[in-house]
Amino acid sequence: MKKTFCVALGAMLFALCVSAPAQQAKKIPRIGYLSNNDPATESTRAEVFQAGLREVGYVQGQNIAIEYRYAERKSDRLRELAAELVRLKIDIIVVAGGTGQIRAAKNATQTIPIVMTGLGADPVEAGLIRLKALPVPAATSPASQTLAGN
Repeated sequence: MKKTFCVALGAMLFALCVSAPAQQAKKIPRIGYLSNNDPATESTRAEVFQAGLREVGYVQGQNIAIEYRYAERKSDRLRELAAELVRLKIDIIVVAGGTGQIRAAKNATQTIPIVMTGLGADPVEAGLIRLKALPVPAATSPASQTLAGN
């Protein structure tokens, strides 16, 4: 269930990212799917991903294209495969798996959105994403100031 939710969330994010430009230009959105596994191992996750896309109106081969790239458990290929997806001018990269795949996608592009799925380290702790600092210290209110003064 959690896996299906994450896939559906990624599909919805994708729909939000490309729906307006796709309507204007009649361009078929393209997803790049990057995995460290082989196609057979990844088949169930890929099927769930496609089902999530269908739930929001996207059907592969009709109104969306998906470019799959599998490293087949050869982590040294991830960088090359991520760069290949970027050269294909895809609209979004879906990374199936852990930190190595995410880092390869992140290093390949600074402009294409990346959706992280599956299990892995906390992306902030792993240094994959940064949280912007709050512009002001923690919020206070007159009530908390009164309590602090007692």
